[in-house]
Amino acid sequence: MKIQVIVGSTRPARATIGVARWVAEQVRLQAPESQVELVDLADYPMPFFNEPVSPQFNPSRQPEPVVKAWLDKVSQADAYVVVTPEYNRSFPGVLKNALDFLDFQFAEKPVALVAHGSTGGAHAVVHLRSALAGVQAVTMPAATYILGMGGNLFAQDGTPKADVQGIASALARNVQSLVRFAAALNRG
Repeated sequence: MKIQVIVGSTRPARATIGVARWVAEQVRLQAPESQVELVDLADYPMPFFNEPVSPQFNPSRQPEPVVKAWLDKVSQADAYVVVTPEYNRSFPGVLKNALDFLDFQFAEKPVALVAHGSTGGAHAVVHLRSALAGVQAVTMPAATYILGMGGNLFAQDGTPKADVQGIASALARNVQSLVRFAAALNRG
C-alpha cells in the first residue's frame, strides 16, 4: 500500500513541515508494510486554479506541466494523510487550490486528517472534510488535532520538542483506520 503524507502549507518557516515529517515517521511505524512518502505542496508551485471547465467534467483536459506533475504524483497513492495548519479558522488557500486541480485522483480513496493550531485545527478539519467530499475522497471518521503552535512541539526535521505521546496515540488510531479503509476500498 502506498500512503502519501501531504504537507498542506508552503509558507517560509512553516511549522507544518516539522509536523508532517513527524507524522510520516509515525505512519511508517504504524503501517510498516506500506510505502510512505512525504509530498510537499511547495514542490508544486501551481497557479491559482484557472481551468475553464471543472476537472471532473473535462475529458479533453490539458493541465499545465506543474499541475500535471502534482496530479501524477498524487495518483500513485492508495491513501493519504493531509497535514494542515489552521489559518483564519480554515485551511490554507494553497491546499484548497491543489485540491481544486484534482479530478479523480482522490476518488474513493481514504484520507486521514491531521491539523494543528490554536483550536487544534478543528475549524480547518471541518472545512477540509467538505472540500475533500467534493473530490470524492473518503475522510476518516476521526481526525488528529494538535493543540497549539506546531513549531512549539516539533522541530523542522520532525523531532518532537515536547511530550507528544497523547498525539502519537491519537494518530496511531487514525492511521490504523486509514489502513483498514484502504484495504476495504481496494478490494473492489
